[in-house]
Amino acid sequence: MNPARQMTIDGWISRAAEVTPDKPALIFDGEVMSYADMAAAVSARAEGLRGAGIGRGDRVAWYGLNHPEVFVLLFACARIGAILVPLNWRLAAEEVARIVENCAPGLVLHDDHFAQRAKGLQAVPVLHLDDPVPGVTRDLDPTQEAPDQARGGVSDDPVLLVYTSGATGLPKGALLTQAALACNAAHSIEAHDLGPESVVLNVLPLFHVGGLNILPTPAFSLGATVLLHERFEPDAMCAALQQVSHAISVPTVLQAVIDCDGWDSADLSRLRAISICSTDVPRPLIDAVQARGVPVIQIYGATETCPLAIYQRIGEAMATTGSIGRAGSRCEIKLMCDNIEVSDGAPGEIWVRGANLLREYWNDPELTAAMVTDGWYRTGDVAMRDAAGLYWFTDRIKHVIISGGENIYPAEIERILRELPGVAEVAVVGRPDAKWGEIPVAVVVAEGPLSPEDVLAPLRDRLARYKQPKQVVFARALPRNAMGKVVAEDVRALVADQG
Repeated sequence: MNPARQMTIDGWISRAAEVTPDKPALIFDGEVMSYADMAAAVSARAEGLRGAGIGRGDRVAWYGLNHPEVFVLLFACARIGAILVPLNWRLAAEEVARIVENCAPGLVLHDDHFAQRAKGLQAVPVLHLDDPVPGVTRDLDPTQEAPDQARGGVSDDPVLLVYTSGATGLPKGALLTQAALACNAAHSIEAHDLGPESVVLNVLPLFHVGGLNILPTPAFSLGATVLLHERFEPDAMCAALQQVSHAISVPTVLQAVIDCDGWDSADLSRLRAISICSTDVPRPLIDAVQARGVPVIQIYGATETCPLAIYQRIGEAMATTGSIGRAGSRCEIKLMCDNIEVSDGAPGEIWVRGANLLREYWNDPELTAAMVTDGWYRTGDVAMRDAAGLYWFTDRIKHVIISGGENIYPAEIERILRELPGVAEVAVVGRPDAKWGEIPVAVVVAEGPLSPEDVLAPLRDRLARYKQPKQVVFARALPRNAMGKVVAEDVRALVADQG
């Protein structure tokens, strides 16, 4: 094989097509795409993009639900040096339009679900995924080298532009290279002990790096099989867990699966692990899964880290429950406070350096300079490292409540409150206070009758007085984003409305 083929991640697919052409690469909606099928689709799409005028550095956007086309586009972009932009379909049309304006794609491909919204995008070529694309002039043999002019990508080229929420409320685009995806794949293989025989399940949206890169792209790097759902449906995921070796989830998704009627009787003998891409996972949720003999692997990272940076390894997940694991083998981690590295046992901001990092924030050199110092990405998250090298998540820096000069970490309070009978969900945020600067307030979703005293009384013997919430606000539900994470800014707004 031409050495250049090894330099880009589309080589993962072409290599598997040569070695195991009939092996299932991707299963979607009951249809099986073999590696030979996928390689042919990637070749055709790359040729089509080139014919449509897409070249190295150009952006191609996907506007739709989970679909095999997302991965076909990713590897086609890798081949020609272009950049895939998966659009967050949960955003309002105006928000999507701002992202499209910011990244200026040369083409937007969409599915049936978002045809009307896609057509409303201004000054951008828009095509349905099944529409013919100019430039596809012949059938391509996936085992043959593509013509030189069809290539343009190298391993250090950007290949993925993923937009994530920003501090200003405007999305920021994290630009990830092919080398970052390859580094991330190595991390995931290490965490999950993946192999060519693995069958991985993804139900998370592919507009996030978690859905794309925690399991699917690492699986493709090995010639393994990906089972992809169009979107999350609890009963469907519960059934699928009985057919796969690995699955990725978030706490709200996993809780919904455990609440399914079929969970208790599900045969999980093939399931080697479920990964959780969340910083603070309720312990009872982990215990409920591990009681079935299935390790829960906690993964820490961010869009900017592709995302795996710290993670539990499958062999020690059950013995280190509650930890976010160890530093990735191909990146560096240090904990910093006031630009000084802290010692074990002390809290510090997580800084990450390695090939898995973003190249830059799209069109935002000032933000890039503010967030990346001498190659170190400043995550904004606080953790502690113990003497064994395990990391324990503490909280987001921006969530820290400073009351009377004391730092209060909401996650510490939330962990205790989740254990209380009648508490379904809880979030603790700070509210401005004339005397103390800020005071902690607990926002609680109750499962039944519950008074503020029921919530506060158990904390008096378990927390220092300054950490105890000064008010309890009851809500029907906590505001969450597309990945199921609580949106602290919206919780603060709710508390402000309550006075």
